[in-house]
Amino acid sequence: MDSSTTPGQKLKFAVLQTDTVVPEYQPRHGDYPGMFVQLLGDAGMAAEQIDSYDVQREPYPEPSAYAGYLITGSKSSVYDKEPWIAELAEFVGAAMAAGRKVVGICFGHQLLAHFFGGHVAVASNGWAVGVHQNAVLAQMLWMQPPADNLSMLSSHQDQVQALPKGAQLIASTEHCPVAGFVMGNIALGLQSHPEFSAAYAGDLMNLRTETLGPTVLAQGLGTLGCPLDTKIAGQWIANFLQSSPVGKAIEN
Repeated sequence: MDSSTTPGQKLKFAVLQTDTVVPEYQPRHGDYPGMFVQLLGDAGMAAEQIDSYDVQREPYPEPSAYAGYLITGSKSSVYDKEPWIAELAEFVGAAMAAGRKVVGICFGHQLLAHFFGGHVAVASNGWAVGVHQNAVLAQMLWMQPPADNLSMLSSHQDQVQALPKGAQLIASTEHCPVAGFVMGNIALGLQSHPEFSAAYAGDLMNLRTETLGPTVLAQGLGTLGCPLDTKIAGQWIANFLQSSPVGKAIEN
């Protein structure tokens, strides 16, 4: 059944889960699909509209089965030679070719760039953690309520270094010049984590104490009291997913 076009029902979407919250943190924070259900729920989408698939352990649906897909973050890198990453990229390409919306968050943002003609690599300026200011560089119809800057949590070492041909840059931070982009009106990539709470970001940083080092850890933890614009970002994502696509993604 095509969940996206059933008469009389709301559009349905699927979270493509690429990683899992470590077990000891799940009682406090839940897992990544639940974070996105909460984020999109705050934007007016019902939990019943959102299914999830663990792409490392479960078979995919038909690409046209949902109106859109949201790819989560992951500790993996998009250039890792793991079969599930290439399979995910193939599925995403098929979904976009079928006119389905795709939103990529962090790893998902990088996957959209890497597999459609851009370039992703380890950032020369190291890890970005904590709250970062995302300057909005282009205004789209789905960016309602409007904002010129979004304060959001980051947690990444890789960055998009070059965009695919035809992609449009829409957001940038001081640490990460390519913090957001669109490909037509079919795909949206965001490097930040609007689904994270400050509490989860803090726990994740403390889990990576040795990896981050004392200076980056202290800087990141020191930003966690800053106000966040996650509700605006969540509304933008919901608006994008539910808007009609215009054109299709750039092909490889």
